[in-house]
Amino acid sequence: MENTLGLEIIEVVEKAAIASAKWMGKGEKNTADQVAVEAMRERMNKIYMRGRIVIGEGERDDAPMLYIGEEVGICTQENAADFCNPSELIEIDIAVDPCEGTNLVAYGQNGSMAVLAISEKGGLFAAPDFYMKKLAAPPQALNHVDINKSATENLQILSDCLERSIEELVVVVMDRSRHKDLIQEIRGAGARVRLISDGDVSAAISCAFSGTNIHALMGIGAAPEGVISAAAMRALGGHFQGQLIYDPAIVKTGLIGESKESNIARLNEMGITDPDKVYNAQELASGETVLFAACGITPGTLMEGVRFFQGGARTQSLVISSQSKTARFVDTVHMFEQPKYIQLS
Repeated sequence: MENTLGLEIIEVVEKAAIASAKWMGKGEKNTADQVAVEAMRERMNKIYMRGRIVIGEGERDDAPMLYIGEEVGICTQENAADFCNPSELIEIDIAVDPCEGTNLVAYGQNGSMAVLAISEKGGLFAAPDFYMKKLAAPPQALNHVDINKSATENLQILSDCLERSIEELVVVVMDRSRHKDLIQEIRGAGARVRLISDGDVSAAISCAFSGTNIHALMGIGAAPEGVISAAAMRALGGHFQGQLIYDPAIVKTGLIGESKESNIARLNEMGITDPDKVYNAQELASGETVLFAACGITPGTLMEGVRFFQGGARTQSLVISSQSKTARFVDTVHMFEQPKYIQLS
């Protein structure tokens, strides 16, 4: 899968990032998202594959492009039998977030990126559009920290695993009212808190890289992004756990479904019979091969944002593979026309 799709999925996230970056700072978050969706979809439909969106922009009626269940790839076209050999056909599940951090793009803030994760059919957890309690940590803390423990307990475990004092640890938390007590506990334990307004995929992945000065992600965010984070963390050997949150009273921002009871019923319809189950990275991204790709839209901890120059643009992407056990940073110059010069920095 990596050899066949590796370069092409880089181009998918690059196209989405460039399209969205043209709307950076213009205050149009919906437009920044829409153009990224369209660019990602167009490039995926040029790949020799039969792909199925398991995490996308929402249900079909609400998301005309890249909706959950949509099929993408050359081999999904009506005349696919004319040029697709079934014995060579790659069938994959795809999780996408064409513009992760739409507000970040709209207001010119750091940390937005175009992301996707792929695996063979059935290899990614089809998360409902609910919320998820998340815990991400470095590889040294894999299977040592636990989402069922308190933040104070996990910080002490992190301190021991990383051989750093708690005061040196930095925990990323989404800046939401639901996290008031969590933030107070983290600070009370002695650790430092980095609050973010959006974009917790980048924060989760940053935990796995030494030198980012991010040592954990804690709190509640969107469930679909949790699956994408888990795919990357599984390939990186980092710790990730997620637990679905189906009670609107906990998240305080609304969920699909008017009540806790209706949300449980929806989970049952999806085959999720234990709504309180804690999933690890291997369960959320269970495929034999998992690939993750991201391209910075605005500058972030791991990647530069899109930089335009006369006649082109420069992007920085990250591709993580469970197959080759690699994390590749890819620097690309895109020439839209004959450039007068190529921007190198």
